Amino acid sequence: MQFASYWHETAAPFKASSPTPVSGHFDVAIIGAGFTGLSAAHSLAKAGLSVAILEAEHVGAGASGRNGGHLNNGLAHDFASAKAHLGATRAHALYQAYDHSINVIEDLIKAEGIECDFRRAGKLKLASKPSHVAGMKANFELLNKEVDPETRWLERSELKGEIGSDCFHGAILYEKSAMMHMGRYVSGLAQAAHRHGASIWEQAPVTARSKTAKGWQLETPRGSLTADRVIAATGAYSGQVKNAPLGYFRRRIIPVGSFIVATRPLDNAEVAGLMPGNRTCVTSLNIGNYFRMSPDNRLIFGGRARFSADTNQQSDAKSGAILRKSMTQIFPQTANIKIDYCWGGLVGMSKDRFPRAGEADGMIYGMGYSGHGAQFSTLLGQKLANKVMGVEEETPLDGLNWPTIPAHSGQPWFLPLVGLWFGLKDRLS
Repeated sequence: MQFASYWHETAAPFKASSPTPVSGHFDVAIIGAGFTGLSAAHSLAKAGLSVAILEAEHVGAGASGRNGGHLNNGLAHDFASAKAHLGATRAHALYQAYDHSINVIEDLIKAEGIECDFRRAGKLKLASKPSHVAGMKANFELLNKEVDPETRWLERSELKGEIGSDCFHGAILYEKSAMMHMGRYVSGLAQAAHRHGASIWEQAPVTARSKTAKGWQLETPRGSLTADRVIAATGAYSGQVKNAPLGYFRRRIIPVGSFIVATRPLDNAEVAGLMPGNRTCVTSLNIGNYFRMSPDNRLIFGGRARFSADTNQQSDAKSGAILRKSMTQIFPQTANIKIDYCWGGLVGMSKDRFPRAGEADGMIYGMGYSGHGAQFSTLLGQKLANKVMGVEEETPLDGLNWPTIPAHSGQPWFLPLVGLWFGLKDRLS
């Protein structure tokens, strides 16, 4: 078993990283080479602006290369809760933005010729307990009526053609959801941004930022550059670089570990027995799971196995064992199937689990996707680029307050308590 991201290990790495010291003056400097930063760079470079990306590790090293490979439309919340929290107008607009975000990815893939196994698969939100069915049905009816008529409710009897498990009691089917190979997409997006003129430095963590007469100077161990504007696209990794000038975001983002395993390639009979519908799937528990088939027929199975912000090999191994147990509970037929990959990554959670975008502390930013960033980040990157270029447009995140999290300075000491709370809710629900 490899303790490495399947997406990284099965994709050609980005090969155009600048070998020279960090230097020069740019219209825009972007911190972070994930989907958000690369999408912003792609849009800006296509428009003729000079763009530099500074990445602490390598392209896609963070959440963009360490997720479950889902492009799910819909929000992290049930729609009724989103309406209650955001108001009807903003909730509708944000839901529709998530729908549009998948269209944006599909169009970009076609325009740039990125081969990443994109496919409109549909998503199943699976009811893990009989007691979850009534609430999920009510949410489906609201969704279907107000914002997404391309949803369907599936009774338990209809799940046989979708999933080879008897654990679930019904499901909402979101027809517009998709999937892709995340490693191939992030590498392809970086190549496209570079092809349009963006300069990308890997292994260049930003360690200091200072005001200049024309904008900002960013320091890295590989040199420094200046830029008129700065975009922060660091998400859960805002607090990972020691002394990095990202304190505004560290106090508002909770980095939570999400862990994933991938089996050996399965034969056609095994695939048909596990996932005959070949969709993305998520369960309805608070500490639930998500799963899908990979392009080479591996079952990719993930979840919040442990409430931890550690993603080293020891932590990943512990989480992998928990995921293996959950996987065999849902799919007993996987008990003797070998696990080839086990990895973890950090998800950037906001307190209310809604994303944020705007301008603060001298930087334009977009982050806080709360586990729903793979689909939304490409669109938001484009919106950040438009903001830099002075394009006037409304977004559903405009004016959304983003207070600090009490007693939080970047190290989420409270995660074990959160895990206990959600575990209790799951037992009592």
